[in-house]
Amino acid sequence: MTLDIHDPEAVRAQVREGYGAIARQGSSCCGPGKSCCGGGNAQAVAAAVGYDEAELASLPDGANMGLSCGNPTAIAELKLGEVVIDLGSGGGFDVFIAARKIGPAGKAIGVDMTADMIAKARKNARSFKEKAGLNNVEFRLGEIEHLPLADNSADVIISNCVINLSPDKPQVWREMARVLKPGGRVAVSDLALLLPIPRSIAEMVEALVGCIAGAVLVKETEQMVRDAGLVDITLTEKHDYVDKMIDWKDPLFRKIMENLPPGAKISEFITSLYVTAKKSLL
Repeated sequence: MTLDIHDPEAVRAQVREGYGAIARQGSSCCGPGKSCCGGGNAQAVAAAVGYDEAELASLPDGANMGLSCGNPTAIAELKLGEVVIDLGSGGGFDVFIAARKIGPAGKAIGVDMTADMIAKARKNARSFKEKAGLNNVEFRLGEIEHLPLADNSADVIISNCVINLSPDKPQVWREMARVLKPGGRVAVSDLALLLPIPRSIAEMVEALVGCIAGAVLVKETEQMVRDAGLVDITLTEKHDYVDKMIDWKDPLFRKIMENLPPGAKISEFITSLYVTAKKSLL
């Protein structure tokens, strides 16, 4: 099935449909226990991108759906009492990890545009409260291009393999700058391109929901962050993520390989990317 990549509402509809199905089925678009943005089972994906066993064991059942392509909470330098926003929070995976780091005086808020994901996350939140003894999480339905949050209200914004799904990425970065407090910071993991991908891949619906078709070049990401007014920008490419997906024989990555030029490698086109930045104090 092909997608009109120039129609923002068509892109949003496909993302809602794909991730709504993941939420309802308790699995991913790649099959039971598989990852949408990766391969192997959910625990393996999370461990591969840097989550430790204790963090994973502390999560409510079903919060980890294997949708990570990095670990933004590891680079966010979270502190007790901070307000943390997670863009595209899904079942609450990173929200619950952040909530433990910021403690009872902090607040972890997840924003997701898929109603089924919000319902799943709120159910998980009840379990989290019982398990962790914390009542510091909240989930809001909304688009990351139009965040349901006040100006200058967040200490930290995190996101994990989600911004690539947006049809208006510059607007996402502008919203992040709006919502951050002066001196607030961003910690994002996402998939990015090292080289432009063939049009046949860009138009694959499964490649969109699988976080590939919507990815943009690393240099484009940097420019969007800069244009939003954020400063102290650092971009770190994590090429081993893609190599691990290939090792796990992920079906999406196999299909992408079939649409690459002969002899080309996926890792020549796609990388996991960490982005950190701050909002100026001025």
